Amino acid sequence: MTDRRDTFAEHLARAATGVLERFPAGLRPEIYALSFRIWRVDGDERRPYVAIGYNTETQYAAERRPEDPGEARWNYACWLLDGFETLGSVPEDPVGSALHQEEARAAGLWFEDPDEEGDGGGGFADDEIDVKSDLLRSHFYDTCVGLARTLHAEGHIERLLGRPLPVVVFDMDCPGWEVEATEAANPPGLIREFLAWQRAQQAT
Repeated sequence: MTDRRDTFAEHLARAATGVLERFPAGLRPEIYALSFRIWRVDGDERRPYVAIGYNTETQYAAERRPEDPGEARWNYACWLLDGFETLGSVPEDPVGSALHQEEARAAGLWFEDPDEEGDGGGGFADDEIDVKSDLLRSHFYDTCVGLARTLHAEGHIERLLGRPLPVVVFDMDCPGWEVEATEAANPPGLIREFLAWQRAQQAT
């Protein structure tokens, strides 16, 4: 027995499994894809979070257009986006908030904002803050992609939702990145349809 604390990634995996368990039972047969919507509180890269949700066949049918049915199916702008649980550096996840800050500090990525009252600026110039912000974003991106891979590898998605489902990872502040992120987050067979539509869009 040890008293070792979870890492931030381990906490997210444990908490995300709980989120999946709380998906409405009646909707589970309708879910065809999971969504990892990445955002940040007040645009602050020190306070990132991921909203773990899904899209359903009913939502797809409501948004579908004959001229491009793939857009409604795979473009997150057409998906259900609101009302999902959030994990990361948000008040709703105090454990995750503490672990994220602790790991960011240990990695030398944390900074104090000179515009925040009472912190004295932390000794960081604006260009240093920009660099650290970019690194914090990349770190959280990698963590969310890793989270999806863990949920697949440990069988949580199949166990809780009855079958393997693709996880579409996206950040509305970084359009286009969802292709790279989703490809990295999933086994190839699960995202053939997603990638085919994305590549067709890029070719037009």
